[in-house]
Amino acid sequence: MQILIWILVGLAALSVIFELLIAGVIYTVLLVRTSKKKWDRDVKLPDDEEYKEMYYESLEWGKLYEDYKREVEVKSGRFRLVGEYFDFGGEKAAIIIAGRTESLKYSYYFAEPYRKAGYNILVIDNRSHGYSDGVVCSLGYREYKDMFAWSKLLVEDLCNKAVFLHGICIGSSVALFALTNPECPDYIEGMCADGMYTRFAESFKNHMDEDKHPKFVAKSLVYMYMRIFSHANVVTDGPLWRVDKLKKPILFIHSRKDTYSTPDQAQKLYDKCGSPDKKLVWFEKGAHSRVRVNAPQKYDDTIISFVSNLK
Repeated sequence: MQILIWILVGLAALSVIFELLIAGVIYTVLLVRTSKKKWDRDVKLPDDEEYKEMYYESLEWGKLYEDYKREVEVKSGRFRLVGEYFDFGGEKAAIIIAGRTESLKYSYYFAEPYRKAGYNILVIDNRSHGYSDGVVCSLGYREYKDMFAWSKLLVEDLCNKAVFLHGICIGSSVALFALTNPECPDYIEGMCADGMYTRFAESFKNHMDEDKHPKFVAKSLVYMYMRIFSHANVVTDGPLWRVDKLKKPILFIHSRKDTYSTPDQAQKLYDKCGSPDKKLVWFEKGAHSRVRVNAPQKYDDTIISFVSNLK
């Protein structure tokens, strides 16, 4: 009997160790840059036709406005961050904040409506992406500070009068965390949230389910790694817990076909948002982060109209 008990204890211990290992692998794949090749500036999904359309169109945009570009960099804490600044002669600048895995080249794709609206453009390699320093993605819980460093450069060194943040997916969380922080400078005037989620755990669960990952993986263990190593509380904190503190203008852009940041999440965020100047615009087509490619004219017109009415 005693031997049987020890066998059961041993099997239970092995099961826990196995789940810890699997959760650690998933966390590392998701949020740790294990080599310079990972999350670099190359195309990420070479077999995805829609993604390639976006990526290569963004490269064409970069070539078209090459003469307006200059390389820039800032220090945020111990991290050296790099970006590209397009000076179109405007008085304001927009920062495009890409989601996880993407570099500044992908961000070109979202720059055109701001150029048309008279903004200068800053595209950036988020920390742990592209040519910027860093290893761990913190889902906005650390990266929001980088927005202060970039915005200070835009205003104090590059003579812009105001800064607008455009976030895609996790980039939306970065922008929101910055705008709702007490240290946020007044010259950051507002934000656009393309595909914002209520909390990362919700989006992660939807992603895992859609990709048919094994059900035996304990998501709570993955969240534990995120809390320990990324300093990200993805279960009981996130945009839904911050958006009520937002007082600056925000434009929500969301697809009714988004299966990661689902439409009900967008509605909850909008309903709870504390800003007196908020707008939610629905798009009928487009997967997560794929809204503009399915309705470019409406997407651009929506942004241009919104920022043109900022005081």
